[in-house]
Amino acid sequence: MDFLLWVRGPGFDLALTIFIIGVILRLLEIFSLGRKKDLAAPRKQRNGSGMRTVFSRSLTVDALNRRTIITIVGGYIFHIGLFIAILLFIPHIEMIESVVGFGWPGLSSSVVDFVAAITIITLLIVLADRIYNPVKRQLTTLGDYWGWLLTFLPMLTGYMAFHHILLPYEQMLALHILSAELLLVFLPFTKLSHAFTLFIARWYNGDIAAKRGVAS
Repeated sequence: MDFLLWVRGPGFDLALTIFIIGVILRLLEIFSLGRKKDLAAPRKQRNGSGMRTVFSRSLTVDALNRRTIITIVGGYIFHIGLFIAILLFIPHIEMIESVVGFGWPGLSSSVVDFVAAITIITLLIVLADRIYNPVKRQLTTLGDYWGWLLTFLPMLTGYMAFHHILLPYEQMLALHILSAELLLVFLPFTKLSHAFTLFIARWYNGDIAAKRGVAS
């Protein structure tokens, strides 16, 4: 019980503080890089090109084939599943509301539970595909496996806590909260930071591509 109280109190405050500072530092790092002034005249109007790229790069149906189906479909499933489990589970919404001062409607526990199970299975399939596909295995770094683990553990421990699996509820809940806090701590400093840099990068690439007259 003392461990549960710590992760729900000082542990959470510490993790949230590191997360916020890390996000600020990462964004400052990105925006402070600067770009050399491009003296070439734009080849076409850039109005809206960045925003179009944000959406067009998410529509990958044309790239679907036997070799990419697990990566693309699995990626969509577990990202949507993470979004639902984190932001539409009522206890999570209540926790967020206690921090930011406002909340939003959530989904029923049975729906989130089903989505969480599908997400866990999908994450395992994606991991197996990376391990057994020789090309993906060569491209995968230790940081990629670490990012996968940081993502997987909160889902697994949350599911186990909800269903009272393996450990008493209070202990598994404490592990679930701890795993979520580890995700917060490491997210800004790993490839998981794409959660908040992805759309910035896509907008920039689309804007620059339009200036050069290249479709993006």
